[in-house]
Amino acid sequence: MPASQLPADVPNPFAPPTDLIVVTTPFVSGYHVTRVIGTTFGLLVRSRGLGQNIAAYFRAWGGGEITLYTQLLEQTRHQAIERLVAHAKSLGANAVVAVGFDTSEMGNSMTEVLAFGTAVVVEPDTTPAQPVALH
Repeated sequence: MPASQLPADVPNPFAPPTDLIVVTTPFVSGYHVTRVIGTTFGLLVRSRGLGQNIAAYFRAWGGGEITLYTQLLEQTRHQAIERLVAHAKSLGANAVVAVGFDTSEMGNSMTEVLAFGTAVVVEPDTTPAQPVALH
């Protein structure tokens, strides 16, 4: 069942981490970077089972989305993020900026998913906001 169809009382298995900030931007709004630790990553190689390949083959005849593969990749990307978070924490980071994904095929039935970013230490920015003036 996709996360969007879960009952309200069931936690979302694909919710973003709450104990470490993970963003795709090169900064975290409201924070300033006090230390750049370096590259962090989460890597996962997932195999599509024979049954999934057969089901997807028949689904491809009719066209449209192959939900088996969509769900598999959604789960795999989430696991890659979980591994990225664990790696960043082990390095002493409390945030990861500039997060991205890379995906590649290995053989005919395996997919590699890499989540990567820059592990940093951030602190709340207490500097008052400056007005913007356009001249």
